[in-house]
Amino acid sequence: MRSAGKSFLAGGGDACCRKEGIPGAVLRILWAAVSSASLAVLLWCGPSAAGPLRGERPNIVFVLSDNQNWEFMSCAGHPFLETPNMDRLAREGAHLQNAFVTTALCSPSRASILTGMLSHKHGVVDNQTDIRKDLVFFPQYLQQLGYRTAFMGKWHMGHDSDEPRPGFDKWVSFRGQGEYYNSTLNIDGKKVKSTKHISDELTDYAIEWLKQDRDKPFFLYLSHKAVHAMFAPAKRHLGKYENVALEYPASMADTEENYHGKPAWVKEQRNSWHGVDYMYHGQMNFDTFYKRYCETLLSVDDSIGRVLDCLKEMGQAESTLVFYMGDNGFCFGEHGLIDKRHMYEPSMRVPLLARCPELIRPGTKRTELVQNIDIAPTILEAAGAQPPKYMDGMSLLPLFSGVDIIWRAAVFYEYYWEAAFPQTPTTFGVRTDRYKFIHYHGIWDTDELYDMQNDPDEMHNLIGQPEHKQLVTDLRERLYDWLDRTGGMQIPLRRETGGRSDKRGPKQVKQYKHYEQSK
Repeated sequence: MRSAGKSFLAGGGDACCRKEGIPGAVLRILWAAVSSASLAVLLWCGPSAAGPLRGERPNIVFVLSDNQNWEFMSCAGHPFLETPNMDRLAREGAHLQNAFVTTALCSPSRASILTGMLSHKHGVVDNQTDIRKDLVFFPQYLQQLGYRTAFMGKWHMGHDSDEPRPGFDKWVSFRGQGEYYNSTLNIDGKKVKSTKHISDELTDYAIEWLKQDRDKPFFLYLSHKAVHAMFAPAKRHLGKYENVALEYPASMADTEENYHGKPAWVKEQRNSWHGVDYMYHGQMNFDTFYKRYCETLLSVDDSIGRVLDCLKEMGQAESTLVFYMGDNGFCFGEHGLIDKRHMYEPSMRVPLLARCPELIRPGTKRTELVQNIDIAPTILEAAGAQPPKYMDGMSLLPLFSGVDIIWRAAVFYEYYWEAAFPQTPTTFGVRTDRYKFIHYHGIWDTDELYDMQNDPDEMHNLIGQPEHKQLVTDLRERLYDWLDRTGGMQIPLRRETGGRSDKRGPKQVKQYKHYEQSK
């Protein structure tokens, strides 16, 4: 089982690199070389020590949704959304209740899932950048171990490409975001027009592939387009929540109290593409937006149920390790914002569920801080392999055992400014089980500090409170130590391509005094 040593708990990377003063660019080259070389030397270490799995390599299914807020499941307490199959995963398996992404953006998060690496290490820092050819995806290791592998759905690294990628024996995908209806699919290199809602179509292909006769274990990566805007529910779900009464977040109101202590950019973004006063440049009102999102998510829940039923029919439900996760969260009015990118909780926190009756005790709930970079090492260890040391994540298998273990004390965050959506600045941060420190780069504005136990809605910025001065100093130092140690001390630059969603709405922005002047 993977060691939980000091440097690993600190967030990945070799601590000696900081002492030697190796530049981040050099570190990235070294990590790329290590990842390529490790493909040839992956170590088989026998059945996982975390559970029996009949002494065999388990079948594994990983289902990914897009833009799912961590609270948008009935098992997470949503007031009206019905997600019986997500609830089933939580009830019959494990609910990891504090799951986060290292970057709350589609492509960077997906690259971190596939490589087990931080965004500044794998280099996919926005939605336009393709993943480097020298990086290795964890399904390539599974192929070495004899697994049959399939990818179904949204890839979204290299925005205009849907070509098959290494690590997958079966490939079904589409360019960019795809379409909810009438999407053009790339099926093993052949273009085919979809005939159903994309969630149903992808699930059809997934089940067809699962049912194939094979004498080797399988790994399915089912990557949904839903629930990415603009939302389009399956016809059977359209209008289901039309008449529900919405409860708006307390921080959504445009009041001086809500914006006291907040950075000025947050207030400004309220009146933009990603704000409640001018969302998508006025293309949709908030209530409709919220309801269509919930209705669109229902097809993903249906997909999970169909996959679980298929495994049961095949006699594989007890021994197959099934994961469900969101690629990033999504804001619905918190602080006047929609979308993700920033480090507020609805953006960086995601649902993460896992089920395998031979491995996970039903009803398991864990509150440790886990991340998307943990998926790759978890799946590799479940398959009986030692995860490569260059991966930044930790195997989750010890958490599934139900015992108390030493775990990471903090998670770190990074987001890099995009020309297409210039409202959100470059952001770095660290979150412990108690506090969240957010630092902004390149703008004249305030940083943020929140007590997540006493202020889970992040409404009271403590950054200027004298009693927290030493805490801020410590967390800032901890953040920069992490960036230095992992080769993240350079801001990546990309060519500005495509359009810009940078219009300001017609509403006059109220000006509030956000924080005290320096004395």
